[in-house]
Amino acid sequence: MTGVALVAAAALTLSACAAEAGADPSGVDAATATSIADFGSFEALEEAAKAEGQLNVIALPRDWANYGEILDLFAERYPEITINEASPDASSAEEIQAAENLRGQDTAPDVFDLGLAVALASTDYFAPYKVQRWDDIPDALKESNGLFYADYGGYMAVGYDPDAVPAPTSLQDLLRADYRGKVAINGDPTQAGAAFAAVGMATVQNGGTLDDFSAGIDFFEELNSVGNFIKIDPTPATIASGETPVVFDWDYLNAGYAANLEGQRNWEVVIFDGTGYAGYYNQAINKDAPNPAAARLWMEFLYSPDAQNLWLKGGARPVLAEAMAAAGEIDEALYSALPEAPEDTVVPSAEQSEAAGALLGQRWAAAVQ
Repeated sequence: MTGVALVAAAALTLSACAAEAGADPSGVDAATATSIADFGSFEALEEAAKAEGQLNVIALPRDWANYGEILDLFAERYPEITINEASPDASSAEEIQAAENLRGQDTAPDVFDLGLAVALASTDYFAPYKVQRWDDIPDALKESNGLFYADYGGYMAVGYDPDAVPAPTSLQDLLRADYRGKVAINGDPTQAGAAFAAVGMATVQNGGTLDDFSAGIDFFEELNSVGNFIKIDPTPATIASGETPVVFDWDYLNAGYAANLEGQRNWEVVIFDGTGYAGYYNQAINKDAPNPAAARLWMEFLYSPDAQNLWLKGGARPVLAEAMAAAGEIDEALYSALPEAPEDTVVPSAEQSEAAGALLGQRWAAAVQ
């Protein structure tokens, strides 16, 4: 999600030892299973995961899109499986680095939650698996072989402290002297999905298109040159302390900051008029997962109506929302309470994300040095 330093083996504090990879009392090799059919039934998958007894997750902040409640519901439903939560503030790129550093060890991550650009660049790390609700995931939001697929998303927004800065009404407002040393993004756009999306939003709000992120990079270069851009990764603590009074972040995260800091710090959220930038985070299974059955059970759980409605409770837009609404499975009160989507919305394609990632790798560091 966010974070700067690469995740090393010593930084991961996962508890207990995982069962031998692929060990399954039914004789099924969980590490090669590509769907429920390979286990024979959902109940057989559950038993295999319980036999492993561990699930290693990484980069899942509990205050990110309601992940805390999602993790707790899985733990309540499967008390036989210990969830080991590592490096909650790691970036998408750091998740992949952790898999590389810890390959073959019991503490390696079983599953990933990734921004699209990193997912596209990391498919060699993923095991193909299609959840039972596969057909309900829009084709544009899943890799055709089941290597990764979108789960929850939202719109890039700007959160701000109205007691520290005037209300911004456009991207250009943020270049004014009122915002000197006050504007942050959530991570490094070459590593973190939220920061990547901040540049994408600046691109389309600044006259560019998703085919070329240059306009967004140019905007942040100017923001940096006038002294308004600060290289601090925002958290509830930095917002509460006043260190990051203006933050580019997903609408559901900015809304979460406002709720969590009520009574400590005023926090408003705005999606600028014009083109809205939307994006989804993606789930994938580590092909070297030490707990491959638990990894697949976690995927099935995330794409269940219960978990999808918990994304909704966190202010995010679940990928199965349309299918669940048609089936009468969605929480209608929460669904109708979502902010109205911008009339003109863009979502980057795989090809656009790959091109943008390459351009950011070439230009970002020099633009904001």
